[in-house]
Amino acid sequence: MADLILRKDSGHVARLVLNSPANFNALSVEMIAALTDSLRDISEDDQVRVVVLAANGRAFCAGHDLRQMQAARKNADGGQAAFADLFDSCARMMQMIPALPQPVIAEVQGIATAAGCQLVASCDMAVATEGARFGVNGVNIGLFCSTPMVALTRAIPSRAAFEMLATGEFIDAARALHLGLVNRVTPPDALSEATMQLAETVAAKLPAAIRLGKRAFHDQLRLGLPEAYAASGAAMCRNILLPEAAEGMAAFLEKRPPAWA
Repeated sequence: MADLILRKDSGHVARLVLNSPANFNALSVEMIAALTDSLRDISEDDQVRVVVLAANGRAFCAGHDLRQMQAARKNADGGQAAFADLFDSCARMMQMIPALPQPVIAEVQGIATAAGCQLVASCDMAVATEGARFGVNGVNIGLFCSTPMVALTRAIPSRAAFEMLATGEFIDAARALHLGLVNRVTPPDALSEATMQLAETVAAKLPAAIRLGKRAFHDQLRLGLPEAYAASGAAMCRNILLPEAAEGMAAFLEKRPPAWA
């Protein structure tokens, strides 16, 4: 199972690579467990400031492992318990990404479908190749992508999300960029370089500010406007009282780089 996720750290950036290209990096039970373990390890690693989630092979992620799911139908209950466990474990893993202290950037090539598209939508940012395609295609086989819908409707406008869910049609990278599902689109040979450039830009910022900011960002999304301002104001107060923030402001006023460790 360890080989399903490859980790390589570069400075303060941790690169997690889905490593099951033979089945297009499908989110099998084993892949979900391996990714959950990797995210848990990174959440406790103070040296990691940014996470890049990439994949080996021609596809980023083709969603759940349909062969594994079909095999579960042979169980005495027709697969009900296995399906419930699969969707619950996947939902927990997806929720770990916005809850992670570090920003997570998806690096997408090929296709990201169904739960694979959900994985992209769950990340804080995404960079894709020009040829990448995104879809929540379950409806084409009679299965509306209800769990991928949760992340997708929080990443792009609801009408666009429903169209994808109800038609099962792919959108290309340009459309994904327009809708806000991805942040940047690059030629295929520049994907990793562009993703790492974005990751290193974020990693160069004050880590405490990024961690506070990411938590505040996701917290306020769940609140009404007055509550969002109250929570975000409290977060800014915590941030501005950090010694590093005082140094950063002083450095700006004195026209010098901040003396952060």
